[in-house]
Amino acid sequence: MSNADTTTQDQHAQAAQTTTGETVEEVRDEWADYDFGGEPMVSVEGLNVHYGSDHALKGVAMDIPDESVTALIGPSGCGKSTYLRCLNRMNDRIKAASVDGSVEVGGEEIYQDGTNLVELRKRVGMVFQAPNPFPKSIRDNIAYGPRKHGDIDTGLVSRLFGRDDREREDELVEQCLRDAALWDEVADRLDDNALGLSGGQQQRLCIARALAVDPDVLLMDEPASALDPIATAKIEDLIEELAEEYTVVVVTHNMQQAARISDQTAVFLTGGELVEYGDTDQIFENPESQRVEDYITGKFG
Repeated sequence: MSNADTTTQDQHAQAAQTTTGETVEEVRDEWADYDFGGEPMVSVEGLNVHYGSDHALKGVAMDIPDESVTALIGPSGCGKSTYLRCLNRMNDRIKAASVDGSVEVGGEEIYQDGTNLVELRKRVGMVFQAPNPFPKSIRDNIAYGPRKHGDIDTGLVSRLFGRDDREREDELVEQCLRDAALWDEVADRLDDNALGLSGGQQQRLCIARALAVDPDVLLMDEPASALDPIATAKIEDLIEELAEEYTVVVVTHNMQQAARISDQTAVFLTGGELVEYGDTDQIFENPESQRVEDYITGKFG
């Protein structure tokens, strides 16, 4: 082979690497072995997810501590949202998806036969990227879950038999809106349609709606990506406050956001691999993986 051919091949190889921006590196198990002490709220072992022939998550093992914020970061298509949906079995709704491995929430295996998915999604709530309030009043958005689960009853029959929970419902609505830092803005308009709220208010309403059923875990899939900076700051402040009582897991493409709000950070990279997981300060200031450092410093992604 001539020197010119060799040079051309090298140029093609460099171009390919520049396109992906990601160097080749052997992943080490210890990079994702995060020892935080105490029992985890969520424990994942050997998690594999396929969408047809696409291996979206590969052998993920990850424990998440209680009453904390865990950020999931990485480039598009690396499996962050897929992982998040595994924690309350939302992937069950995707026909092409198959899931293998173990996921425990509060010590209970959620992929065992007979798991009540309604109860699971009560325990593990979810807030999506785009606000999705119901086309109902603000009050009814909050009360919908507790009514559906039978936690409160305001029906005619209950009133006739003296079991009306209207007062308890009012207290619950107020408390959830306060917890979501929204009460002061909507206290005098609880019967207004929720679709009339601003985007940031709608997202906080969706968080309040998730809190109304008293979950153990709150999953958030890029909850501020569609919001302006002021609304984003309110959501970030809210997430930090919620971690005092809940286990919060957040997918974000905003690395500055992850650094601001999370206690620990997990980095997923190309191929559905969990490459590194640990204290947020350590991940951003002194990562073990060169690929993680390259991603955080903007060399690819």
